[in-house]
Amino acid sequence: MQTTKQRNQLPKGRHGNLKLVLLEEVQYLGKQGDVVEVRPGYARNYLIPRGLATVPTAHNLRLLDRYKIRVRQAREARVADLKAMAEQIQKMAGITIEANATPEGHLYGSVGPAEIAKGLRGKNLPIDPEHVRLNEPLKETGLYAVKLNLGYDIETEVKVAVIASQAKT
Repeated sequence: MQTTKQRNQLPKGRHGNLKLVLLEEVQYLGKQGDVVEVRPGYARNYLIPRGLATVPTAHNLRLLDRYKIRVRQAREARVADLKAMAEQIQKMAGITIEANATPEGHLYGSVGPAEIAKGLRGKNLPIDPEHVRLNEPLKETGLYAVKLNLGYDIETEVKVAVIASQAKT
């Protein structure tokens, strides 16, 4: 009598596809903790190797619940930090950026998100250029109110003074 080795079969859904539990949010598929039904190749080649999904066993579901609690606590702490930073930016007088300009106030070049983020980092605020929301670069000297989106729908505004740099003699 010959024994054949049984492969562990992944659970199948109603449509013959594989059922998996998402460990993280996957765009266009679902949120963390959702039980989804995906094609076998997508599960084996993308979701499972990258740690985005797992097989819905009782043990994995318990681990996922614990993981969700830790992620939620970390997210709440991050949101609290971002709100505190938004209040700090709001209370701040603003930043001053020097740029080469004509006597009429037109800049040679422009001031964009990178320069504004650099000015904020100079005041010990960890702002990236992606956080700065400008419709178009600033091309004249003056005082501007620039919006910042810090993430998690937390927005604030900073005053940016663009001044002409003094010529060195």
